[in-house]
Amino acid sequence: MKAILALEDGTLFRGYSFTGRCETTGEVVFNTSMSGYQEILTDPSYCGQIVNMTYPLIGNYGVNNEDIESDRIQVKALIVKEYQEFPSNRRSQRSLADYLKASDIPGIEGIDTRALARHIRLQGAMKAALSTIDTDPDSLVEKAKHSADMAGRDLVGKVSCREPMLWRDGRATRLEQGLERFRWPDNPGSFRVAAIDFGVKLNILRSLDKRGCTILILPANVDSETINRLEPHGLFLSNGPGDPAPVTYAVECIRQQIGIRPIFGICLGHQLISLALGGKTFKLKFGHRGANQPVKDLATGKVEITSQNHGFCVDMESLKNQDIELSHINLNDNTVEGLVHKKLPLFSVQYHPEASPGPHDAKYLFDRFIDMMKTYHY
Repeated sequence: MKAILALEDGTLFRGYSFTGRCETTGEVVFNTSMSGYQEILTDPSYCGQIVNMTYPLIGNYGVNNEDIESDRIQVKALIVKEYQEFPSNRRSQRSLADYLKASDIPGIEGIDTRALARHIRLQGAMKAALSTIDTDPDSLVEKAKHSADMAGRDLVGKVSCREPMLWRDGRATRLEQGLERFRWPDNPGSFRVAAIDFGVKLNILRSLDKRGCTILILPANVDSETINRLEPHGLFLSNGPGDPAPVTYAVECIRQQIGIRPIFGICLGHQLISLALGGKTFKLKFGHRGANQPVKDLATGKVEITSQNHGFCVDMESLKNQDIELSHINLNDNTVEGLVHKKLPLFSVQYHPEASPGPHDAKYLFDRFIDMMKTYHY
């Protein structure tokens, strides 16, 4: 079935749908990973976006029930060069096409995905319309132009949990008696971590759980008073989609929590910490998305290969607080990849140390969070 991808600047790409009739709009971005398409599809940070995979063959190992990062597909559509209809992998439980169809998410193949990625690199990420129904290019370009902008848009409410949940036995479970009567489970030696869910990836929770943490997952709109009443040992701020600037309720909560207990932020959590410290963020030309981003740890001089997925970045020049120190930089464009407070128990990174699949270079950051809680509480 023929499909057209129309960018807001009038550029057209033609291909074929491998999931049936469809039409959608969203910001089109590219990911350079060679594998991990199921994790990408279910990453809440991709909410509102059409993902273009630059690796040419996608679908060859199918999908399964384990390799997910949330409870549903989050992307608006998936674009690939060549779709592999017959997966071959012992863990495969169904095809990528069936997986997408079950959630009514378009899958398009036959597009020159590297040409599309190059266009985005040169012109910047932009809005797009994708359709097998409307085949009028002018009409689709207009639909792309009039679709929602990513900048200034709070998408956190679309992906955050609706109620507090406790991470138990590898999954999030509802609280039996509600947050008002919640009591932390009796786990001697375990650190109590309150994780604010801005679109948290499950592997982040798994990574904390492996290190013996008891994790209470809180909705994005939780207030500082509630966190204080819960008395966690540490506060974790998750990844998430969209522009951090309009998420003012979270910024205010974080501002009130700084200095009370150890805080660790990843991706959107990192950006929100920066806003809470008085800084600003800006939209990158085409973002960082892939499993091969080089990051330098300025304290050790070591270079980490990291997994990333973000379209906004912290403006280091806007952070006037002399106690805030740049800890990591991106070696491709020298943008901010990490911050640390010189006096208070607080640090954050822009990239994803929990990456799976992906490089494991940055997993030590979870251990750093554990050590920080140990130092602060004992």
